[in-house]
Amino acid sequence: MSFLKGVHHLAVICSNYKVSKKFYTEILGFNIENEVYREERDSYKLDLSLNGVYVVELFSFPNVPKKARRPEAAGLRQLAFKVTDSQNAVNQLPEKGIACEPTRTDEFTGKKFTFLFDPDELPVELYKE
Repeated sequence: MSFLKGVHHLAVICSNYKVSKKFYTEILGFNIENEVYREERDSYKLDLSLNGVYVVELFSFPNVPKKARRPEAAGLRQLAFKVTDSQNAVNQLPEKGIACEPTRTDEFTGKKFTFLFDPDELPVELYKE
């Protein structure tokens, strides 16, 4: 028996708050639930929801170190979000200045998916539900 009930949220630390805020809200379509500037940390905390569900906390801190991207390092590999049509996303995102990998098919589920990268090169997967 598990004591876990579900995922509460994902936390992302960004290097450029303004750019990342735009990416997650204007490009991916998250809604802002709460935004706080913490002066003592020189840090923003942005709570983001999707379809009314709290999903992502976006943090900024001064002088954050870069994460290893390739080869894949231990730790969080990607953020994955459900979409109704991954090819539609691949077609729309370039209009917003975002490059996507070509749509692929998951060999185990037969579902379509693609990858793009957030402003700090964190992989974001769009997976057909």
